[in-house]
Amino acid sequence: MSGTANQMSSGDLDVLRGGIKVCMFDQYGTVVDMQKGLTEYVTPFLKAKGWTGRPDAFVTWWRRTHFENSMIDALLHTTHTSYRVIGERAVAYTLERAGIAHSAEEVSDLVEAIVRLQPFPDVPQALGRLRSTYRMAVLSNGDPDMLEAAKAHHQVQFDAVISVAAAGSFKPHVVTYRKAAELCGVAMHEVLFIANHAFDCIGAKAAGMRTAFIDRRARPFGGTPHQPDLVVPDMAALARLMVPD
Repeated sequence: MSGTANQMSSGDLDVLRGGIKVCMFDQYGTVVDMQKGLTEYVTPFLKAKGWTGRPDAFVTWWRRTHFENSMIDALLHTTHTSYRVIGERAVAYTLERAGIAHSAEEVSDLVEAIVRLQPFPDVPQALGRLRSTYRMAVLSNGDPDMLEAAKAHHQVQFDAVISVAAAGSFKPHVVTYRKAAELCGVAMHEVLFIANHAFDCIGAKAAGMRTAFIDRRARPFGGTPHQPDLVVPDMAALARLMVPD
């Protein structure tokens, strides 16, 4: 029953809706706008440092380095390193790569900006619509304290906010999705996992969840056997599909 929203028949959509008990979201980049928020935050910092490069490119370097380091940590699957520590390593590396002098305090401050990120404009209303029918959860690579502190800033209500720290590994390790379903008290196939990142959808689908890819950047999903059940341009479109008028 995999396919884009346009390819899925109304009957298949009915089956999908009827089988889902929990809508589970990635937080960073799916619920909150990480690229925009961090770019806005680093712009005055980089200007004050005299760096003349593009702030958005700096944030992209930072996020890619963080992703690479967290994937290495997940593959090692020994002692789980916190998201904050991975983030500080990624920021310090990116600053060094850009030739920007920095202190440990400045690195820590940049990482803490993640806590204050705001949701995409369509998210609050869309999630409110989904909440009328499904239980709502977050499964994030973020640390528990970061996710707790973020609630005051994004102000989106969830029934459960789960950090991968509970499973001892970063997504997309299979144990993260299994632990999240266990904590929500549902079977894997009763979860619709929603993310703006292909790797996260692939991990959730391979683990046995249903998936929805929020394709905000209009990019190909890629030739994986673990295709999403739904591909939609934004969260509002997902909400309309899952909770029809």
